[in-house]
Amino acid sequence: MSCAGLFSRLTLMVPYTFRRPKSIFGKLNAAIRVALLQMYARILVFWWLLLSAAGWVAAQGSTPLNPAAPPVAAVPAVSSPPDSVRKAMPVLPRPVRPIVLRFETEAADRALLRSYRYRRQLPDSLAALREVRTLVLALQADAYLTASADELRWGPADTLRVRLYVGEQFRWARLRNGNLGDALLVRAGFREKLYQQQPLRPQEWVKFQENVLREAENQGYPFATVGLDSMALHGADIEGRVVLRRGPAIVFDSIRIIGQTKTKVRFLSRYLQIEPGEPFSQQRLLEADRRLRQLPYLQVKAAPEVRFSRGRARVYFLLDDRTANQFDAIVGVLPNPNPGLGQKKVQITGDVTLNLRNIGGGGKGLGVQWRKLDATSQLLDAQYLHPTFFGTPLEVSASFNLLKQAELFLTTRPRLQVAYPTARAGRLAVFFEQRNSRLLNQDSTLQQAARLPDNIDSRFGSYGLDYTWNTLDDPYFPKRGLLLSGQAAIGTKRLSLNSDVKPALYEGLALRTRQASLGLRAERYFRLGRAGVLLTRVRGEALLNDRLFLNDLFRLGGLATLRGFNELNFYASQYAVGTAEFRQFTGPDTYLFVFADQAYLRRALPNDPYPRDTPTGLGAGLSFRTGAGQFQFVYALGRSQQQRFGLSSGKIHFGITSRF
Repeated sequence: MSCAGLFSRLTLMVPYTFRRPKSIFGKLNAAIRVALLQMYARILVFWWLLLSAAGWVAAQGSTPLNPAAPPVAAVPAVSSPPDSVRKAMPVLPRPVRPIVLRFETEAADRALLRSYRYRRQLPDSLAALREVRTLVLALQADAYLTASADELRWGPADTLRVRLYVGEQFRWARLRNGNLGDALLVRAGFREKLYQQQPLRPQEWVKFQENVLREAENQGYPFATVGLDSMALHGADIEGRVVLRRGPAIVFDSIRIIGQTKTKVRFLSRYLQIEPGEPFSQQRLLEADRRLRQLPYLQVKAAPEVRFSRGRARVYFLLDDRTANQFDAIVGVLPNPNPGLGQKKVQITGDVTLNLRNIGGGGKGLGVQWRKLDATSQLLDAQYLHPTFFGTPLEVSASFNLLKQAELFLTTRPRLQVAYPTARAGRLAVFFEQRNSRLLNQDSTLQQAARLPDNIDSRFGSYGLDYTWNTLDDPYFPKRGLLLSGQAAIGTKRLSLNSDVKPALYEGLALRTRQASLGLRAERYFRLGRAGVLLTRVRGEALLNDRLFLNDLFRLGGLATLRGFNELNFYASQYAVGTAEFRQFTGPDTYLFVFADQAYLRRALPNDPYPRDTPTGLGAGLSFRTGAGQFQFVYALGRSQQQRFGLSSGKIHFGITSRF
């Protein structure tokens, strides 16, 4: 009963007692008494309701609701514990009973239901309903298309009973080809025997439809639809004919570039293989987006957009130029382990790199790198890249490498390469390389030698294959993705007779042999948290020949290959280097890093005192952007058979990379 109703009833009851006054004064006194009594009654009712509500709240806070619990005898009231004791008392959770799920099916379907895994106890009713829905969908996916949960009943002890109807398993009696071409059916994965007396699984049919539509939209029909025609149902057997409605034929019209870039439309059209008049292909658009994101001199602002009009498709690319031209000047401070007369205990090395990309907006590239390894050794690398060679998607590149190792030998290595880049299959290249090595002027030493020197004059011409797969999200500061590259080459190695070496020393030595080389590099970047990146890398090479010399071997060591050691400190005929590096980014191009390099080296040389070695490099560094460019500082320690960990043998590298 509400308070307003109670007040109205009291108002009607009280005047009833004083309804018969004998005089006018009696009437007035009676009215006053009635008003006072009504006021007193309202006050009493108000306090009664307030005390009743307070008692109900106290009861709710002290005793949980449990309608099923039997009544208990009243107990004498006790004083409540103090606040400090009440705060320390543990709050016990209310017991929750799990929901027991039971399915009721026909006797013939019980054996079938045992093959499906489902939970029989669920934490709550919502989870139980989800489990029922999951089981019904699983039955329908296995061709029981009429499976359903017909009735749900809640029983005692929190039991949910479900009357489940399984039904018959539908089958393809026969699926015939309507108007699809044989080539299209083969590419879509259609086999007529797969659709004869086989269960009709909706997922397989949907996948087949997607394959047909994908092939159609890559052949110039982006608005195609596929479906069934002439369907017939015989019991649980379905027979039909698959029909493709291609819609209007669409061809590429042109491409448009929106943004601040000097890249030419003609180059981009050839590079992405989107030529006007060619059939529209959705796959080519997806490949174009991935290939553009791999170019270091372009920044993709958004996915490409397509506008269709009158049977033609115009593609819009949202691109901006990014600072990709590079100028590096790195200075290295290395201790001189064996200082000679007049030599300093500290060696100063240098590394200067110049890279020009997207020259003239046509994607061409030119790079030059010069490094001073020590006081008497130098290294020079030069390369040129020409994409879309003569309007084709081919990339032609040429490179030249020169190594002068003190006063021992001089090696040159020119290379010509033709590559075919794709987004789906990676980048495949064929190349020819000529490696020439000759000894420097050592007349007295060579003439007095009683055996062949460690270095020898040789020529090695080889043909090879190079493959690269790149999914890095950024060419400069990747945070996720995979980079995989491999190389294999084979050719003929020819030894040249040196006039300063005794001819008798060449006796029994094969001057013409077959030689092969293998190379592998794999990098994987993982995101750790919001700003952490873990780099894992493995790289290695192998040189296969019956007789190798020192100037034939691979060179590694230094900042680019094995940190903690001098530049090109190691010779190896086979090697493998594993790297683990953690980078903590504090900005888009600013990060701290720690790393560990572990290598295995092998030298297949006769009478070698160190045929195998396992050098280790440990260190840390930082990289951040300044007004002059990207500054990098690296400190590393190295351990090998000839070097121990120590601060005196630490290597410090620092420099600035300027992009413009």
